[in-house]
Amino acid sequence: MTESALEEKQGSFYLGKHLDPASGEMNPDRLLYDAKDLTTHAVCVGMTGSGKTGLCVSLLEEAALDGIPAIVIDPKGDIGNMLLTFPELRTEDFRPWIDEQAAARKGKTPDEFAADRASLWRNGLADWDQSGDRIATLRETVDLSIYTPGSSSGLPLRVLRSFAAPAQAVIDDADTMRERVSSTVSGLLGLLGIDDDPLTSREHMLLSVILDRAWREGRDLDFAALIAEIQTPPFDKVGVLDLESVIPSKDRFKLAMAVNTLLASPTFSAWTHGEPLDIDALLRTPDGKPRVSILSIAHLSESERMFFVTVLLNEVVSWVRSQSGTTSLRGLLFMDEVFGFFPPVAEPPSKKPMLTLLKQARAYGFGVVLATQNPVDLDYKGLSNAGTWFLGRLQTERDLRRVLDGLEGASSAAGSTFDRANVERLLAGLKSRVFLMNNVHDDGPTLFHTRWAMSYLRGPLTRDHIRTLMAPKKARAAEAPTEPATDTAPSVEPAAAPPSPTASTASRPPVPPVPPGMAQGFMPMIESPAEGEMLEYRAAVLGEASLHYVRVAAKIDEWRDVRVLAPIGQREHGTWSAAQSLATGPDHDVHEFEDDAEPGATFAALPAWALDAKQEAAWQRELKGALYRQHAASVWQSKPLKIYSSLGESREVFTARLQEIAAEHAEADVEKLEARYDKKLATLDERIRKAEQRVDVEKAQYSRAKRDGALSLAGSLLSGLFGGRKKSTTAAARKANSALQQRGDIGRAKDNVAALNSQRQSLITERDDAIAKARAGAMAEAQDTHEIVVRPRKGDLSVKPITLIWLPFAVAENAAARPLYEPLPGSSGGDADV
Repeated sequence: MTESALEEKQGSFYLGKHLDPASGEMNPDRLLYDAKDLTTHAVCVGMTGSGKTGLCVSLLEEAALDGIPAIVIDPKGDIGNMLLTFPELRTEDFRPWIDEQAAARKGKTPDEFAADRASLWRNGLADWDQSGDRIATLRETVDLSIYTPGSSSGLPLRVLRSFAAPAQAVIDDADTMRERVSSTVSGLLGLLGIDDDPLTSREHMLLSVILDRAWREGRDLDFAALIAEIQTPPFDKVGVLDLESVIPSKDRFKLAMAVNTLLASPTFSAWTHGEPLDIDALLRTPDGKPRVSILSIAHLSESERMFFVTVLLNEVVSWVRSQSGTTSLRGLLFMDEVFGFFPPVAEPPSKKPMLTLLKQARAYGFGVVLATQNPVDLDYKGLSNAGTWFLGRLQTERDLRRVLDGLEGASSAAGSTFDRANVERLLAGLKSRVFLMNNVHDDGPTLFHTRWAMSYLRGPLTRDHIRTLMAPKKARAAEAPTEPATDTAPSVEPAAAPPSPTASTASRPPVPPVPPGMAQGFMPMIESPAEGEMLEYRAAVLGEASLHYVRVAAKIDEWRDVRVLAPIGQREHGTWSAAQSLATGPDHDVHEFEDDAEPGATFAALPAWALDAKQEAAWQRELKGALYRQHAASVWQSKPLKIYSSLGESREVFTARLQEIAAEHAEADVEKLEARYDKKLATLDERIRKAEQRVDVEKAQYSRAKRDGALSLAGSLLSGLFGGRKKSTTAAARKANSALQQRGDIGRAKDNVAALNSQRQSLITERDDAIAKARAGAMAEAQDTHEIVVRPRKGDLSVKPITLIWLPFAVAENAAARPLYEPLPGSSGGDADV
């Protein structure tokens, strides 16, 4: 799209002027880039001196003039030059920002060099139809700020909010949620110098489970909460293994100390202060004014950069997915010098959220622009999602080939054609500030010369420069009332045991004596006693054990936790004979019982024998025997198919599974049968075809013989009738006999065809019978099962300490009692669930 006169047009970015590829001459038509094309993202590639920074700054300036906010990741400090915009274009405006060493190299005083820069910028802008008025409009339209995470040079940014739960849309998307958790954990571990491989790192596994559970429960985590949960996670298993087996408490304490040391270090303390990392706030001021928020990270170490960029990208992904869909451009994410953050082979934590944005952000009107001078270090498969490529001068042939590969992939993904030879020819002769734009929304590539940037491109800003530029904003922020940050670096102490109940014992009903050292709990009530009923607690014992089931032939080697609850009855009857099984698992443990009895309750006294100090050991011994007898498991075997069921799999489910397997086996046999019979049928069909051809031949021979005989007889009769020499009738007779013989051959040929067809039908019947027999046999095999009883290994039976549980009952005046607790799952005695 081109225009001949400079006029601001909403939705069009003035990036430069067209160049004639043949002559290299610049024509007056301006290159206007459609803003909506950035929703399909862009890549800018060019070596040092190509004009890449000027083009990218111009692109951001045009977006700002259009009121489109942007978040800028600035690893080198070049993009901060956007704050060096001077509507008056006076020498004194440029003077504080010039490079005095550059002035000395040119033999000029700082003041002379500042005047030279001011003149250069006035003339340069004028040559490109721009003026100070346009700069003034830019400054009025957008808020420009530089943030320095981890430093107080610019506006500080607090990243502790980085562990806040993401948007529900992210949580509901399994892949996005998994990538969010993994990349966040990898970024943090990289900052700590700890192995961040999701498959091998125990620390990665622990932190991933902590974050995943917290976020799915809607809980935010700051560093203090994270340290606490590392020490005492809100779960006791990771996968199927006990937490202590995966990562013991001493190793968790070591990880917590590492996080705390990082948080308490002077270099990291700046990360705990400032504005929270909030995407809405980075894109617009509280009154809705669009912002260009430049996140300068030049001062950070490589691990700190990776951590921050990963955190930021994850926040952007969450924000994007919380927006409504649109086809217009609502915001930009620009990253300069993306080298190392989006490599072709490695998987740094930043890569997954970046790829997610490239694939999904377009639907929400959010554009991503990436710039680099190292094209070989970019994942061009991922960049096939970018619709616009700005290509400047390249350094090596290898860079050129990689760029062409990326362009070809992007064009293919967009369904457009790509003239590789033409693009390669155009790229070969590029000069400084000349770029080739390949936009999948256009008919072909466009060669153009970049316009003059309104911002003074003095080079990377130092911390002192940033401090000076942001001083007025920091002063205004200091004057405004703010709430103190609550996220501070806590000291890490070894996790203590839970405190004992602090409620006054005066409000508790008197509990009768219990066996010494035995823990106790109270079953929760689901209803209160009715009028005229009394609340009474009666004692039961809770047994917990781990059972080991082993059956080598069935490939069974499985541990199962069991919990059984039995009322304390008569000693001679055996306590565990009336036990009921309770549910097991992370949501069903001893803590489901309450610590205190309900007020006003009474207790049924324990029998004297139950108070014996040795009774707990006796209960444990009895429990082992009861579990061995009562908790046998059934395993089903199919001898014909040589398959065993899983432990606890019902016969019905196992039989259904066998039927599927048998059906697969039967179909395999059927395929073999069909192949064998198809071969026989093909041979027979060929014989039938030839026999039918023989019938046709015999019919043709019969017709000729019959015709010849008739002609011969007619000739003999005519010769005698007209007095000519009478022909012999013998030849005519012979031909008539030949015709009769041919007719007989036809009959025999037809009989042969009929016989062959009969054979074919018999063969089909034989095939169908064989297939039916194969299928019936397979189904019969699936029904042939028998039960194998697997008992837990006695030697491996591990019984935990016994817990005394008080069960609430409502007792009427007539002594009739009814339970006030939820009915227990499972059955009693030998039918107890495994």
